[in-house]
Amino acid sequence: MTTPYVPRMVDSMIAELLAGFPAVLVVGPRACGKTTTAARHARTIVRLDREAEAAAVRADPDGALDVARPVLLDEWQLAPAILAAVKRAVDARPGSGSFLITGSVRSDLESSGWPLTGRALRVQMYGMTEREIHGDCTTGSLLDRLPAHGVDGLPTSEESPVLNEYIARALRSGFPDAVLAASDRLRRQWLRAYVDQLLTRDAETVEHGRDPIRLRRYFHALCLNTAGVVAAQTIYESAGVDRKTALAYDRLLTNLLVIEEVPAWWTNRLKRLVRTPKRYVLDPGIVAAQLRLDLAGVRRDGDLLGRLLDTFVMAQLRADAAVSETEPTLYHLRSEQGRHEVDIVVEYADGSVFGFEIKSSSGPSADDAKHLCWLRDELGERFLGGAVLHSGPRRYPLADRVVAAPICSLWG
Repeated sequence: MTTPYVPRMVDSMIAELLAGFPAVLVVGPRACGKTTTAARHARTIVRLDREAEAAAVRADPDGALDVARPVLLDEWQLAPAILAAVKRAVDARPGSGSFLITGSVRSDLESSGWPLTGRALRVQMYGMTEREIHGDCTTGSLLDRLPAHGVDGLPTSEESPVLNEYIARALRSGFPDAVLAASDRLRRQWLRAYVDQLLTRDAETVEHGRDPIRLRRYFHALCLNTAGVVAAQTIYESAGVDRKTALAYDRLLTNLLVIEEVPAWWTNRLKRLVRTPKRYVLDPGIVAAQLRLDLAGVRRDGDLLGRLLDTFVMAQLRADAAVSETEPTLYHLRSEQGRHEVDIVVEYADGSVFGFEIKSSSGPSADDAKHLCWLRDELGERFLGGAVLHSGPRRYPLADRVVAAPICSLWG
């Protein structure tokens, strides 16, 4: 029985870009659904993860493009010569909607030698969000509503999950194979196999010769510190590696699209702000798989619970920002000595901001909004609003332009 396609938020963006440009590059972690989604926009599919097809493309990359278009070139990094052929074809003006290219690595995308600079428009794709899982990709971007409506742009949800349900969703992951797994046991097995392959075969493909045992130890330390503003030395010392090795592992895992650094928000108007980035593992299910966590284990560790919920919320907002017409940038904010801290700061092109705090409690108080209120008072009209996201069912005001809202408000 064929599993029905679950629409993704990037579908409309891919269709729009293909209608106006010759080449679109879809980039995201392995198994996030790139191939399934891109294939719906293609007439021909070239699977470069199949060695026979990849060998034929390497032998004659230009000839491989002589097919019905749009043609999907899946996992370009396994036959990089195809990119130069696409460049030549685009330069010859093949017309809009000719090429869809997918890839699971980030390396070289922004280098001066990247052959598709100015020729392929990039679409960033991630694991499935709760909106996608619930089948709601028609209401537009949440982040696009906030500049016009402030806190009123947060939808009212008919759901009322409790904390254990939020934890379960975080542990489930956003990878389609994990989301659609027939049981929790199969989901856990899939996620653990994913991490194993990531740290062995995938890592070896991108960067030959890395020690998988030390790499796993370093990744374990990153998982323990996901959603944290932690000194790099703290992480690499806990993993038992030196600084040079840690930098190499950071580059490798970033290129594999499984970790990212969210920059610190900064402005001349506010002094003594920490500029250390916040580190995230992109999918909370990967964190759980690496740390061998279940719901009971998360509930026993308050620090890890907070990190997992933050990672889960960021996964929703990151994917939303990628398709947003307003193109906001996501940051975190922290002052020296941690006097003021905002988990996620959304900044728009005009300099206005919206802030999110994330709490595991079901009924946050006005005291939980103090950092958002401080940011509001410092920024004045630039402050669009703030929300303390929590695990309870109710939305209610906490202060001027600041509300308490259930985490499920992110998907309505």
